Amino acid sequence: MKKRQFLAAGLLGMSSVAIAANKKQAACVGSTESGPVLLTVTGAIGTGNRGALDPALDQMMAKQKLQFNRAHTFDFAALSALPQTSIRPTLEYDGKQHVLSGPLLSEVMHAAGAAAVGDVLLRAVDGYAVQVTMADIRKYRFIVATHLDGKPIPLGGLGPLWAVFDADAFPDIMAKPISARFALCPWGTYHIEAKT
Repeated sequence: MKKRQFLAAGLLGMSSVAIAANKKQAACVGSTESGPVLLTVTGAIGTGNRGALDPALDQMMAKQKLQFNRAHTFDFAALSALPQTSIRPTLEYDGKQHVLSGPLLSEVMHAAGAAAVGDVLLRAVDGYAVQVTMADIRKYRFIVATHLDGKPIPLGGLGPLWAVFDADAFPDIMAKPISARFALCPWGTYHIEAKT
């Protein structure tokens, strides 16, 4: 067997094992996920669809000192099933307008049973975290962007998820330098803590 075929077969085998393990874990916690979890909401939520943090398997969350007894998780399909919104902000990274789309963050919080919370802590994969009031999330119409210019946002870029709003639509935000307009918008968002 050629090396490339061997590696491809091995990767397919590992993927099958990972998919089977994910399905087994999902069945254990009553989840309906069909893909990898992209967003975990913890804190003042409803019943949730997964159990407590597992320090052995939730390595990144454990290293970022997260703790929770239950969570509500979303995969790409679950986020895509929510009503979608598009915005067109000018981004600080290239100074150009781009179309970002995804569900409203307020809808995500509602789906997690956390619509009535006071604040949320948005956390990115690099550890950047920012606290935002639910009032501001509604006022600025934050979305959980899954797409940039019609394409899924890649991991290693600004995604796969970006908690963001249309800075161009608000005079108070537009009065700030472009480099300061998105301080409340962590790209690579993967965790939200709902606070009372």
